[in-house]
Amino acid sequence: MAEKVAMITGGAQGIGEAISRRLSKDGFAVAIADLNVEKGNDVAAAIEKDGGQAMAVKLDVADRDNFFQAVADVVAKFGRLDVLVNNAGLGPTTPIDTITPEFFDKVYHINVAGDIWGIQAASEQFKKNEHGGKIINATSQAGVVGNPNLALYSSTKFAVRGLTQVAARDLAKDNITVNAFAPGIVKTPMMYDIAHQVGQNAGKDDDWGMQTFAKDIALKRLAEPEDIAAGVAYLAGPDSDYMTGQTLELDGGMQFH
Repeated sequence: MAEKVAMITGGAQGIGEAISRRLSKDGFAVAIADLNVEKGNDVAAAIEKDGGQAMAVKLDVADRDNFFQAVADVVAKFGRLDVLVNNAGLGPTTPIDTITPEFFDKVYHINVAGDIWGIQAASEQFKKNEHGGKIINATSQAGVVGNPNLALYSSTKFAVRGLTQVAARDLAKDNITVNAFAPGIVKTPMMYDIAHQVGQNAGKDDDWGMQTFAKDIALKRLAEPEDIAAGVAYLAGPDSDYMTGQTLELDGGMQFH
């Protein structure tokens, strides 16, 4: 049985893949929970080839029953669960007048309800094992300050910060910490798609769209997925044991608080 186990939603690509690989290097057995289970299997195989322990599990985070089953599958494989990283999410470009009821429901079910189901499923397991645990939610710099053209995405990520604070208070008595991480502008397919859509909406090119978000980065460079994974590794490890209800901003200095 593994000594420490982390489950990463959306763990098969982008930031989630970087988190999966980093936590494996830090000694966790990792469960890569993703709708794209084929890609999840590829990442798990690569981690095991490097000497780590990994599994892939198919997960639709918007499906509560599926989330509970995925957690049960992870525990059946590794014997325990210590960390849940609620990383999966959608980042659509949505000017205010383009939002439909159907798209609202889709984005909020994935970005917000998905985190609620994850918190429920993980905390149930943590309480069964009586060893506490850590829940780490993905918010965004767009959940710290509103971003143009991202009404749905920004508002869901503000909601995640609030959910993180409430869950931290509610679960502290069970030795469960709940924190969030807020990536800035990261070199991922999702971010490049957002930049493309923003540029198109303004009649500009992709570089213009990216600079709309990147121009205020104090460190003057975009983040690599590994930059974000390093922050999550801190939240998953013992050095953050006395931290709960907080949002760790990993944005290169876009905002200061």
